[in-house]
Amino acid sequence: MLPRFLEKSMNEYTRVGELKGIGDKTEKLLQKLNICNIGDLLRYYPREYAVYAEPTPIGETCEGQIVTIQGAIYGKVQVSSNTKMPVTTIYVKDMTGTIRVVWFRMPFLKNTLKGGVITLRGKVIVKKGTKMMEHPEIFYPCSKYSEKMNSLQPVYPLTTGVSNNLLTKTIKQALNCVEEVKEILPASIVKERNLVDVRTAFRGIHFPDTKEEYFAARNRLVFEEFLIFILALRKLKESEDKMNSPFILKGQERIDEFIQALPFELTGAQKRVWSEIQEDMCSGRNMSRLVQGDVGSGKTILSFLGLILVALNGYQGALMAPTEVLAKQHYESMKNLLQTHNINLQPILLTGSMTAKEKRSAYDQISEGKVQIIIGTHAVFQEKVIYHNLALVVTDEQHRFGVRQREQFAEKGMTPHILVMSATPIPRTLAMIVYGDLDISVVDELPSNRLPIKNCVVDTGYRPTAYRFIQGQIDAGRQCYVICPMVEESEFLEGENVLDYSKKLRNELSENVQVDYLHGKMKQEEKDAIMERFARNEIQVLVSTTVIEVGIDVPNATVIMIENAERFGLAQLHQLRGRVGRGAHQSYCIFMTGSNADDTKKRLDILQTSNDGFHIANQDLQLRGPGDLFGIRQSGILDFKMADVFQDSDVLQKAAECANNLLKDDPNFEKEENRNLGAYLRHYMQSDFGQTTL
Repeated sequence: MLPRFLEKSMNEYTRVGELKGIGDKTEKLLQKLNICNIGDLLRYYPREYAVYAEPTPIGETCEGQIVTIQGAIYGKVQVSSNTKMPVTTIYVKDMTGTIRVVWFRMPFLKNTLKGGVITLRGKVIVKKGTKMMEHPEIFYPCSKYSEKMNSLQPVYPLTTGVSNNLLTKTIKQALNCVEEVKEILPASIVKERNLVDVRTAFRGIHFPDTKEEYFAARNRLVFEEFLIFILALRKLKESEDKMNSPFILKGQERIDEFIQALPFELTGAQKRVWSEIQEDMCSGRNMSRLVQGDVGSGKTILSFLGLILVALNGYQGALMAPTEVLAKQHYESMKNLLQTHNINLQPILLTGSMTAKEKRSAYDQISEGKVQIIIGTHAVFQEKVIYHNLALVVTDEQHRFGVRQREQFAEKGMTPHILVMSATPIPRTLAMIVYGDLDISVVDELPSNRLPIKNCVVDTGYRPTAYRFIQGQIDAGRQCYVICPMVEESEFLEGENVLDYSKKLRNELSENVQVDYLHGKMKQEEKDAIMERFARNEIQVLVSTTVIEVGIDVPNATVIMIENAERFGLAQLHQLRGRVGRGAHQSYCIFMTGSNADDTKKRLDILQTSNDGFHIANQDLQLRGPGDLFGIRQSGILDFKMADVFQDSDVLQKAAECANNLLKDDPNFEKEENRNLGAYLRHYMQSDFGQTTL
């Protein structure tokens, strides 16, 4: 009898549960990663790669490095007598030095390690002056390491219960079992653009034998991802261009009076962009506009003006923030502004954490038109929310959500104006492609009362000084962020991690300093609770991954220290820096780097000398190339699975050119060679622009 996974031929639509070793429990865990079928599995790309390099002499290893060492087992294998926590210890020696190696709860190694030469890969630590490795990967005999040496091993995003080893084995099995992978791209494009076929791309992205294979695979998948996305935008724009707006809006004198009465004067850029927004909304056509502006340039007041304009015209407006904390901050700000300026409009807050009774009350007020301005999280667009006459939707750093939302509104017979706010500066040439469905406004001027952030780029030797500086700021009543690239220690990758760093900081700072952490693996309610405590100054130091990029406004935070700054793109570092400098106090950004490489210094010097996001974005475009294999991808700019708007800017422009030619030649994808692409595109547009399972 054939094994279950060979009983029938498999394709991309075969459930992952049909693969060998994937039981019901594992299948459900994989579904948490949006992996439901083999196609999802093949498109679940590694986030990074571990490089198995030539062994490093023991005497040349440094604390904190992940290295491979090779040497002779010196003396006997020792196992402690503690039955609850047996510790297996060996000493490994080469011509340059000796290192102590330990494993916990692995007493059976005493029978496995018989002496002779061994190869180990792991992180070097120092305890009581002794160089050590804990739980390194074992290659015994050494010939086993030779098989992996100089290879790239995939490192995947994980969830509890799903290991990197499980994903690696399952993807390898899927590649071997699937007889045919459907080619989406027309053969003429694959040939013309010198792209590898899709099956070769999948194998090359998951298990590249060489860097050249990896780059060829990545180039193919990035091109495909950009092409599909741009085609979807063009189709969306095409349908919207034909639409008139059902909402007849007129300019309001009350808004002009409101602007005059503000405690600050709008900048020239704010006035220009507001004029563009107002002209759009009163034109009789549907507005789909992106407002790009650096952190602190004053985009929020522009979104408030738009909401007030529709409300004064008798309609409703909704603003969706990325987090509950920010939604509440926006709601309080809007309520205070309306009360201060005696504008008789009713705002309401709607978030996921509200009680069922509170939500029902909000739903009733919205459907009956008793409230004109609705502010919240994704909850403002749930199916239970029925609007009385929604004329404007504002989304904050949520372009893809805005794209899908327009389709949902259209299905309900509603076509509100759309305003997307973004603090992520993208060079205009790229923005016109990436936001091809939107008209673009740029707020390119900061308010004159903003204190520029003071920056410094330092190496890890500066840490004690940095901790003293942070302590001083806290003693003065201020708060601080520390950003780490990882959630927890990785067996594959070097870099500071949130969990260990939080413990370390608690020991370094005085006892009265409250240190807590935040990362993307936490539940949303946990993240919101932590951010609210930080906003109330109940937490003085927040250690976080890049999840902190959007979603919180704490004017009292004056220091942000970014560990392993060399691991991030310039635009992302600038976004992170924007968490401080929001209040009246002088703010500081410390870029901590573990690299002495000249190119790292050159990149970070740009941030040290400039706070201009658009200048930095252009520099990032020039400096980040396809050779940047191990940098963390940018975020905040459309969460592509593989592509990066900065790193892959040349591919983006080629994909845009290709999309234009395709639509000109065969707009409805009727030609035989374009039919697979057309079918995939339709599915993509129906699945929240690639955000759900395909």
